[in-house]
Amino acid sequence: MIPVGITREGAFVLEDDEPAKFPLDAAHLPEVIDNGSRILWPEPGGDRTLRVVRADGALEGLGEIDIVLPILHGTHGEDGTIQGYFDTLEVPYAGGGVLDSALCMDKHFMKVALQASGIQVAPWVTVRARQWEADAAGVRAAAEGLGQLPLFVKPARAGSSVGVSKVSDFSELDAALALAFAEDDKVLIEIGVSGREIEVAVLEGADGVRASLPGEIVLTSRGFYDFEGKYLGGDGVDVVCPAELTEAEVAAIQEVGVRSFEAVDGRGLARVDMFLTASGELVVNELNTMPGFTPISMFPKCWVASGLSYGDLISELIEAGLRR
Repeated sequence: MIPVGITREGAFVLEDDEPAKFPLDAAHLPEVIDNGSRILWPEPGGDRTLRVVRADGALEGLGEIDIVLPILHGTHGEDGTIQGYFDTLEVPYAGGGVLDSALCMDKHFMKVALQASGIQVAPWVTVRARQWEADAAGVRAAAEGLGQLPLFVKPARAGSSVGVSKVSDFSELDAALALAFAEDDKVLIEIGVSGREIEVAVLEGADGVRASLPGEIVLTSRGFYDFEGKYLGGDGVDVVCPAELTEAEVAAIQEVGVRSFEAVDGRGLARVDMFLTASGELVVNELNTMPGFTPISMFPKCWVASGLSYGDLISELIEAGLRR
């Protein structure tokens, strides 16, 4: 395995094979530091040799690329950008492709695609920054027109719950929009669905698409499942898999998970997040085409609970990427 990091400036650098350099610590989140090296990706149509220019200018071959594991979140990482780059280079990669990554990164178009496939989503309105600047009263009216509280205000194209706010009173809307617009100029205002927060892991295997046993996000004191709860093990949330569900509920959740994956032309993997309401309805919240893989993350936990080890899960992702 050859670890490649991307700096904040966008430089591909050769990293150390040392996981301790990148701990998930709330006090100090890890960062790729520019060490002076530069990765040279292979040209399309030629061999797949990965090369590096060292900080001292020396050119070195690192071996032929079998497959790339893009362990990236957010803009440029899971929005189809890096996937399109590797497609252009004719380099195999694991995980989502260009279309499903782009669709699921944009929560508006993800909802449009799911609705078109007959999958239930929460009612919403989409707002551009220019609309908010030109007609704030109209945006407020559209939000109130959704007809109920609470609302959730979300950047359309940000991951890991960054910039998301729960609005329990319309007086909180302006501040929530300001927070979301700081991350993206396109924002969703959607009705908060009352129900159990269920997540199911989906894999594209050699024999077709399948879903894991479902898990559940149980909020004990946190208002919603935010960045700290997802990645830093913050208090106030329990990640439970398998969830306590009837056989019929499990089957329905798995069916909706697979249908959602296919609705966005899913490739490789996805975590499908949905609400199970008191009346038994399943309302899909989102698909994540590069879900968290930390020890507290739902995606690997659900596959382990379903009988697939962490190592075998990685192997399946690699095999799916090589089949494309």
